[in-house]
Amino acid sequence: MEPITHLLTGACIGRAGLNRQTGYATLMVTLAAEFPDVDVLWSLDGPVRAMASHRGFTHSLIGAPVDSAIVLGFVYAFHRWRVNRGKSSSLAPRWGLLFLFGILAVLSHILLDFTNNYGVRPFMPFNWHWYSWDIVFILEPVMLVALLLGLLIPAVFGLVSGEIGARRETFPGRWSAVCALLAVCAIWWVRDYHHRKAITLLNSADYQGEVVRRTAAMPFAVNPFSWAGIVETENYYAEVPIDLTATPVDPLSHAKVLYKPAETPATLAAKRSPLGRVYLDWAQFPFVENQHLPPPEQGYDVRFRDLRFDYIGFHIPGQPRGRPPLSADVFLDEHLNVVLMRMGNREQKP
Repeated sequence: MEPITHLLTGACIGRAGLNRQTGYATLMVTLAAEFPDVDVLWSLDGPVRAMASHRGFTHSLIGAPVDSAIVLGFVYAFHRWRVNRGKSSSLAPRWGLLFLFGILAVLSHILLDFTNNYGVRPFMPFNWHWYSWDIVFILEPVMLVALLLGLLIPAVFGLVSGEIGARRETFPGRWSAVCALLAVCAIWWVRDYHHRKAITLLNSADYQGEVVRRTAAMPFAVNPFSWAGIVETENYYAEVPIDLTATPVDPLSHAKVLYKPAETPATLAAKRSPLGRVYLDWAQFPFVENQHLPPPEQGYDVRFRDLRFDYIGFHIPGQPRGRPPLSADVFLDEHLNVVLMRMGNREQKP
């Protein structure tokens, strides 16, 4: 998920009652809920390191205590800075409890990232497999609104611990934060129900006698009835727009069929490159194709894309397509040597 959702989730977890147990609880949980994304700093080493490191150790179960300890160090430094200026929190900090709350917040980050289709590797370094639930979009406006209201309602409407006009308490907004977190769980339940319904529809269709290897359904923002289905058979991929409110029809009548490109010496060389190996380790529906570079250049441009992210544009008929999201390119010379690797706007030489 994007950073705002993580920060708001952490703040709601803190407001839901943890802030009544120790000083700095809300600060600790809010920071720790976003801290795993510190791995973006490793992208400074280039796109290969960026992809290999993203949602890696900092997003793992074994890395959660390390994340929490680092955030706790920042909170302790902030505490000492306040003490030196004669300030103190309303509750004395309990550092062991804050450490445990930080682990809880990091786990909330991993769970949120698991719900979208990029995935996480929570069991690394023992298991490097990517896991994804594929039920929410990377930016879910309904979830954002629910979390934001959970934090703002007490201030806007004067709700203090669920009672209007009550004596103002030190830690207001507990029940509104709890309701916001329950709303997030409700969104997951609705999304999971429709996701399973979309998968069932894909698996029950006939694909011209082809044996289906696997299927997936990717979410759109807000609308739980609209999904982007992907079907892999022996010979092709099918991108299938799904509207759960419509009468089921033959998926292939509305699908975009992509026949699997034949392997060539260029694609095999590109797959052996550092970027190719990292990309194929992550991609679930990899589509790899190559083309000759136009003169005066000599060589090949081998493009990698994961069809899980192709759906952002394919459902708009007649619209021009730009560069596919999260695609990568490996450039080879005429002797099939890697000369350049590119992902997004970032380039790296071997």
